[in-house]
Amino acid sequence: MSESSLVDPFGRRIDYLRISVTDRCDFRCTYCMDEDVTFMPKEHILSLEEIVTTARTFIKMGTKRIRITGGEPLVRKNILWALEQIANTPGLEELTITTNGSMLKKLGQSLYDVGVSRLNVSLDTLIEEEFNRLTRRNKFKQVVEGIESIAALPFNRCKINSVIMKNQNDDQILPLAKFALAHNMDISYIEEMPLGAITAHDRAESYMSSDDVIELLSNHYQLSKSSATTPGPTQYYKVEGEQGRIGVISPHSHNFCSSCNRIRMTVEGRLLLCLGNEHSLDLKPYIRATNQDKLTLEDAIIKALALKPEQHYFNLDEEPQILRFMSATGG
Repeated sequence: MSESSLVDPFGRRIDYLRISVTDRCDFRCTYCMDEDVTFMPKEHILSLEEIVTTARTFIKMGTKRIRITGGEPLVRKNILWALEQIANTPGLEELTITTNGSMLKKLGQSLYDVGVSRLNVSLDTLIEEEFNRLTRRNKFKQVVEGIESIAALPFNRCKINSVIMKNQNDDQILPLAKFALAHNMDISYIEEMPLGAITAHDRAESYMSSDDVIELLSNHYQLSKSSATTPGPTQYYKVEGEQGRIGVISPHSHNFCSSCNRIRMTVEGRLLLCLGNEHSLDLKPYIRATNQDKLTLEDAIIKALALKPEQHYFNLDEEPQILRFMSATGG
């Protein structure tokens, strides 16, 4: 199988796969899901063995980087086994995880030992009461201790991800930067994405652009735009005198679709070609196919790439067009 097969209709090489291993989470973040979210029945989700097989198929076809997401991926039973299998597949350059941090103090060393390269930890505030409100859970100290534990391990540039919402946690932009940089970690500030109907707040009213975030931080740090390219959509800024970098992810204010190299597979095996569109193909029948005369998984992946749209269109003034929650999508 040639690496040229992983190219979409617009000539973009797709070498980055995000795999959701569960839609379940031990948090209920207000921008991600409602408190009473209904999770998928266990019989609908892929087994870890099926996820490993699919990941290895993508790697054989030219995928260089894989990110494991959820929900919260570390709540999945036997996840360390699957991570080790994927990390040790020839051809993969980087295996990363996005996590809420609640289990890092317990599992951080094991994640490094099985071959995880980097960790992205979601943290939106350093005020414990606000953390409890945003996550609807009381695990602030657990998360902070987890971040401190991985900062002491030799991972490759761990990062904090912060979704910034006006009049909710925009007062935390500077404290979060100071916290990340003090631990020699990068930080990315993310514009909230309108996925799934929520009741906790009005997304149009809470929207804060990345430009506003950088303007605020420029009053406290000397920032210079980095020319370094990354596998994801983050635009990084160097911070004078610091090892860590400040980044922004701007799906609204600075559309990054022209350079998109990513696709996502949900935990039930649906390959999503774009975070902001419903273009997808169910890979589960091909993952579980036993008849060798049927369309192979490799053929199905190539077929799916033809569905990848040129770009997404987010409109905060309208009802969300994408009804699936971020927890069901994979971060």
